[in-house]
Amino acid sequence: MTHTGPAVRTAAQVLVEQLHIQGVQRVFCVPGESYLAVLDALKDSGIEVVVCRNEGGAAMMAEAHGKATGRPGICFVTRGPGATNASGGIHIAQQDSTPMILFAGQVESYNRGRGAFQELDFAAVFGSMTKFTAEIDDPDRMAEYVSRAFTQAMSGRPGPVVLALPHDMLSRASAAPDGAAVEVAETAPGAQQLAELQNLLAQSQRPMLLLGGSRWDQPSCDAMMAFAKSFGIPAATGFRRAHLFDSAHPNYAGDLGLGANPKLVARFKDSDLVIVAGGRPNELTQQGYTLFDLPEPQMKTVHLYPGAEEIGRVWRPTLGIHASPRAFAPALAGLSPTQARDVSQARQEYLGWSEKPTPQPGAVNMSEIMIWLRSHLPADAMLTNGAGNYAAWIHRFYRFRRFGTQVAPISGFMGYGLPAALAMKSLYPERPVIVLAGDGDFLMTGQEFATAMQYRLPLIVIVYDNGCYGTIRMHQEREYPGRVSGTALRNPDFAAMARSFGGFGATVEKTDDFAPAFLAAEASGLPSIIHVKYDAEGITPVTTLTAIREKALRG
Repeated sequence: MTHTGPAVRTAAQVLVEQLHIQGVQRVFCVPGESYLAVLDALKDSGIEVVVCRNEGGAAMMAEAHGKATGRPGICFVTRGPGATNASGGIHIAQQDSTPMILFAGQVESYNRGRGAFQELDFAAVFGSMTKFTAEIDDPDRMAEYVSRAFTQAMSGRPGPVVLALPHDMLSRASAAPDGAAVEVAETAPGAQQLAELQNLLAQSQRPMLLLGGSRWDQPSCDAMMAFAKSFGIPAATGFRRAHLFDSAHPNYAGDLGLGANPKLVARFKDSDLVIVAGGRPNELTQQGYTLFDLPEPQMKTVHLYPGAEEIGRVWRPTLGIHASPRAFAPALAGLSPTQARDVSQARQEYLGWSEKPTPQPGAVNMSEIMIWLRSHLPADAMLTNGAGNYAAWIHRFYRFRRFGTQVAPISGFMGYGLPAALAMKSLYPERPVIVLAGDGDFLMTGQEFATAMQYRLPLIVIVYDNGCYGTIRMHQEREYPGRVSGTALRNPDFAAMARSFGGFGATVEKTDDFAPAFLAAEASGLPSIIHVKYDAEGITPVTTLTAIREKALRG
């Protein structure tokens, strides 16, 4: 039998075939002439192409896809301006430890270095934000580079990869073979490490558990909940990782991020053993790096993490365990509790902090809205948001019950909520997907509402409008009291904006109007915007702008 070897294909066709092999079913893009050959190869590939309105939105959709699935979200953009527009999604993926691959067009290889039209030095621009950045310089290496991109994006601490595609390379012929489907190793804890952890638990009187990071799934979350219950350990979740532990679980003690319960923060600081499972030591979860003494924490600590380079980078743990959540969580079932501990006080502190609404100036009370949403939405509903003070009400009052239901950026990137929701509704069309956005936040990527209409994705956007960049105004009042500069906003009628696209729009100006507006949005079956107008004076669930200003003036 004569072996004929691999079929000759264009490099663009090879690329698309590698996506098939890696199980990619959907890509997000803004089209560009620099990668037309890839768009042509995608035409009859069976892979869905979601066309977006800005490269930043496309990249955020890809990042959200990676965050939800654990497999790299895929984004295609054109060279130069397209790639730089997409950099926001890359930064989110880097900060949030999300697997993602950005394929970006590039000028012809024979024009490199001449400052050609829209030329970009990808290694220089993206090198500090990615795990791997490369440029295809040989069509026969396309499959190799794509395989490496998937491996790098998912391994260890996950993150973004950028591959630049010179225009001329994509149409060149390649006879190179395909790569294989990539599955990364789930590094597990060793017997000695588990024995050391067992000993630390036996000695501890006041342990705490803190969950964060990526590479989780529902079974690993379930295993951690069983571990916490078995050992009687109060558990908290890191900034925007509340979905890792069921809020109805008797061991759940709350969200340890921005606006955290002071009693929860105090409980961690007073603990004699903190087990940090899956999360890196990010600033917001670590309360501005004040939760632990640095570099030696005041209590014994255990850090379980899939990337060895993060263990000991900010604070040095008593025990570091290089393992991924999907491997270390089930391994904890082999440990045996040696004492009974009561978690009821930690639980009651959480309920006392989050169960009832707090007062707020004006006709709209956002805590009452969040409490209504938590009672109305099913457990599998997905909430997405970007950045802004409005998110404090989510962290405090909503109840996340299942893995993957909170999709939000640790990086605090504005405009993330709508693109992320589009990715989630594409992945899970049967589940309710709700965007919570501030007014400034929403208009960073609000044009992607057109994408929701184009693909008939009936998500619901709640725009909280206080007429200012609220977070910045809050800091402004602290540092320059009474001197408002650069933070006021004049906004459109967001409900009318939704209707202009062909969607559903409603306006809410008092709390009692919210439930009927939300129910009408659900009943419409259309992409919807609910425009909630509230008083900027109520800047957080616990204070007002006036109180912040007066405190600053008193010095």
